[in-house]
Amino acid sequence: MRVYVPLTLPGLAEAYKTGELGAGAFAAYAVTPGLREWYASDDIEELEYAALGRAALASLRLLAAEPEAPRRRIVIAVDVPDRAASADHDPAEPGEVRLAGPVPLGKAASVHVDAADAQAGVTAAADALPAADRGDGDAQSVVDGAEDHELLWFATQEIPNLVGHGG
Repeated sequence: MRVYVPLTLPGLAEAYKTGELGAGAFAAYAVTPGLREWYASDDIEELEYAALGRAALASLRLLAAEPEAPRRRIVIAVDVPDRAASADHDPAEPGEVRLAGPVPLGKAASVHVDAADAQAGVTAAADALPAADRGDGDAQSVVDGAEDHELLWFATQEIPNLVGHGG
C-alpha cells in the first residue's frame, strides 16, 4: 500500500538523520474506503492525488504548530505492507491511516515539496488555519489557496539536498 506521510522540513531532516519515519505510531494518508467515498471517484490516480492532498493539508497543520519550521509542505510517499496501516474511520479525516511504528526511510518512493514561490501562500494558509477551523470563511479561503501550489516531485536520492546535507 502506498501511504503519504506529512512532514515539515525539520521532520524530513530528522528522518534523514535517523533513517526512519516516525518514532512510534503516526498518521499518514492512503486510498481507503472512506477516501473513495469522500472523493467519489474510481480512478486510482485521482484517488492517490487526493490522498497526497490530504497529507499536504496535514503537513500544513504541522507547520501551523511549528512556527520556526520553514514554510514548505513536505509529503513522503512510502510503500508499506497492507497490514502495516490501519484505517481510522473518522469521517472528518478521509484517507487517514495509522502506522504502528517506524518505517525505514529506504521504503520511500518519492518526496513532494512546495516550491520556493509557494512560501508566501503556505505561510498565509498556516497562519489562517486556526481561524478556518473555527468556521471563518475568509480564513478557509486562504487555507484552500495553498492547494493552488502543486507540490514538486523529488527522488529519494535528493533528500540530502532538500535538508541541506547535499554534496
